[in-house]
Parts: sequence; C-alpha cells; structure tokens
Amino acid sequence: MNEERERGSTLFEKRCENSMPAGLSGRAAVPSAVMKRAYEEKLKLCDALEKIADALPNVDRLKCLGTANAIVPLLRNIHQYEETIIFPAYEAATGGGNANLASIRRLRAEHVEDECFAGEVTEILLAIGHGEAVGNAEAVGFMLRGFFESMRRHIAFEREHVLPAIGIIDQG
Repeated sequence: MNEERERGSTLFEKRCENSMPAGLSGRAAVPSAVMKRAYEEKLKLCDALEKIADALPNVDRLKCLGTANAIVPLLRNIHQYEETIIFPAYEAATGGGNANLASIRRLRAEHVEDECFAGEVTEILLAIGHGEAVGNAEAVGFMLRGFFESMRRHIAFEREHVLPAIGIIDQG
C-alpha cells in the first residue's frame, strides 16, 4: 500500500513538474499551480468515469483498466498535498475558527471516504477491464456517477471557499 502511495505521489509530482515554470517542482511549487493541475487531473478522471458510465454495458476494457490504475494513486497524492500544504494554510489564514475547522475536518473525512470509494470503483473497473461481464449496468453506472459527482462537489467547495481564503483564485 505504501508503495502504491509512493508511486501515485511520484506520478502526480512528475505531472506537476511538467506543468510548472522552470525551477518550480513538487512541494516547492507554487500552491496555486499545483492545485490547478490537481483539479485538472481529478476532473479528467471524472470525465473518464462519466464516459465509462455512459457507455455501459459496452465499454472500452482498456479504458477501464487505465482508469482503474490511475484512481487510487492520484487521489492519495492529491489528498496528501491538500492535507499537508493547503489545509494548514487555510487554518492559518482563517484564524482557526470553529466553522473553518469543522470544514477542514469534513474535507479530511471526505478524503478518507473518497479513497475507500475509489478502491471499490477500482475493483469494478479492473474486473470489467479483465473481461468480466457487466452484470448490472445500471448499478455500476450509479456507482461511478456517485463517485465522480462527489469529487466534483469537493473540488467546487475547495475552489469557492478554501482556495480564496489562502489567496488562490482558481476559476476552473
């Protein structure tokens, strides 16, 4: 599991490095650029999941495998960055008021829920990608939609409330 987290971390950091101006990378990167890239990656993942859900039961098995392999490492790395860089900056910027601390606790809890849900989505997509028949396309579609809509809401909340409080404007 740690190896998977490290691999995801490396993938995200490399993607961030590739999108950064010269001299900026990884944890030293400007948080606004890192978060912009993180949201782009998460929204690409949401779009891929939506396309899979729309195509059920006749899906591209390779697309399922590729998406399945990206979900957990990507989310874990983005969540780690948010929890170590973004959330402490938000707490400091807002003075740690009760409402703001409650929001951060909720966002951290959502991270745990998202990672658990991501594991379930990954299992389904891997099974489909390896040739298992889609038994109940409606249920699988509902599961995928629940997952990516939750991620989109999480991103929207952070864009509207967390990032502006720490001086990052991300219009999306």
